[in-house]
Amino acid sequence: MSEKSTTFASMRYRIDMAYDGSSFCGWQIQPSSPSVQEEVEKALATLLKAPVGVVGAGRTDTGVNASRYVAHFDFPDGELDCNQLRYKMNAILPKSVAIQNIAPAAPDFHARFGATCRQYQYFLHRVKDPFMEGRSYYYGYPQVDFEAMNRAASALLGTHDFSCFEKSGGDNKTSICTVYSARWETYSPALSLFPAACAPEAPYWRFTIEADRFLRNMVRAVVGTLLEVGRGKRSEADFAALVLDAGESGAERPVKKESLRSNAGESVPGHALFLTDIRY
Repeated sequence: MSEKSTTFASMRYRIDMAYDGSSFCGWQIQPSSPSVQEEVEKALATLLKAPVGVVGAGRTDTGVNASRYVAHFDFPDGELDCNQLRYKMNAILPKSVAIQNIAPAAPDFHARFGATCRQYQYFLHRVKDPFMEGRSYYYGYPQVDFEAMNRAASALLGTHDFSCFEKSGGDNKTSICTVYSARWETYSPALSLFPAACAPEAPYWRFTIEADRFLRNMVRAVVGTLLEVGRGKRSEADFAALVLDAGESGAERPVKKESLRSNAGESVPGHALFLTDIRY
């Protein structure tokens, strides 16, 4: 008679987290630069006594933050105590990475391919404010037309080819994305020297954009180009011309994809960009 062995089915777990991206090259592991993925995998390996691969919802650029990020991992050796694991991970992870929740997930849950919508927000302040440094972009030019920027941003809506806003060197198979919303609006930060009600002009702005997917550097390039519209350096029609028809791709395009990025404006700094929501 053979002895009965105990085996466990592999279980999938979802991680919800947040991170300050200022000290990282982004989410994805890089050969010689610190990444959020590396820190999370290292913490799990230490606590679970085995190598653990973590799949994230997508890449974020160097210096970009996430107030909500989703990842998943598989563990083959029985059910985990998720509350204890969260507590222990937060104890050994850098202060710049916080685990918000860990929970069992369906076997077919996929943090990247299961996401249907991602939201980014870019924060900008128009007055010098030491409390906003590192979390917002100081843009102190005297005249910026946010209404013109919102009119221009409406051209982003729908399914288009965003090659003009994509950093060259990416390995994505397509530059087509579907943008659901894109808009500038004022907001009031929790701590500020210049409350909106006391300032002659709204001092705090944020740009919110939602899409099914984003290209490398896309949001920062879009924001930088919209700011050119706001300062009158680029017309709304010129901005709209950068948003290519979704059917205009590959060999049909007269200009090589790698050269299209120079048609748009400069990218804004990454420290003011946050991944703020992912929906499944």
